[in-house]
Amino acid sequence: MLQRLLLIVALLISAARADALEYTDVYYNPDEGGWGIFLVQSDITQFIAFFIYDTNRNPTWYTAQLTQDATGAYTGPLIATTGTYFGSPWNKSQLTVATAGTASFKPTDAYHATLTYALTNGQPVTKTVERQVLTQYQLAGNYSGAFSGTQSGCTDPSNNDAHFRATHNLGVVQTGDTAATLTFTFTDTQNPGLVCKVQGPLTHFGRLYKMANAQFTCTGPNAPPAATVTIDSLHPTGQGIEGKLTGTVAGCAMVLSFAAVLNN
Repeated sequence: MLQRLLLIVALLISAARADALEYTDVYYNPDEGGWGIFLVQSDITQFIAFFIYDTNRNPTWYTAQLTQDATGAYTGPLIATTGTYFGSPWNKSQLTVATAGTASFKPTDAYHATLTYALTNGQPVTKTVERQVLTQYQLAGNYSGAFSGTQSGCTDPSNNDAHFRATHNLGVVQTGDTAATLTFTFTDTQNPGLVCKVQGPLTHFGRLYKMANAQFTCTGPNAPPAATVTIDSLHPTGQGIEGKLTGTVAGCAMVLSFAAVLNN
């Protein structure tokens, strides 16, 4: 019993941060193939490595160390480094590090961002970038997890819930990179026998999937009517799966993050 309680608590904590609070991925502009950035995030700090070209069209090396500001953008210095030819033993005396300008990474949603950078005394360059797909992720499986979020703006105000919590078993069926079905079988005492299914197309962005205009249907006691919902930031984790469900269900605006561990 204690082990299950600890699992549920851990899942609720994880679910509370299941949106794309971190943007680690490879980003590119699909209309400008050949350049891009590698971004790794730690809390509110980002490290970016650019794969771009100099004035002679040769590959060149820049990095940026960015910190989140009050607007939600990540800003900081653009760094130029040079060092030993990579085919030779490293010689630390040949390393040079210099501030070369500024850079900014501003997310526009979980999948896209505006990248702005400027060399010292140069004009700012602004690019629209998005997460780059590398390979298909395997989401299918059976999981145990929890929802955490809000239920607000309800037609019947008594249904508003600023601290919605529920546990569930989750079954995921995936059709390649094109569609998925998520079946949530509720296991908490407030929703006995309730089973809700989300079916819809998958759109793949780097490490994340989006299910827009997905069909939400439920069966069982007090089942809400069918609705259209969206699942954002759906992705596998080291232990299971995470995502965020939003939509209007039974006259209530639902914003529910979910996380679940894979059942072995």
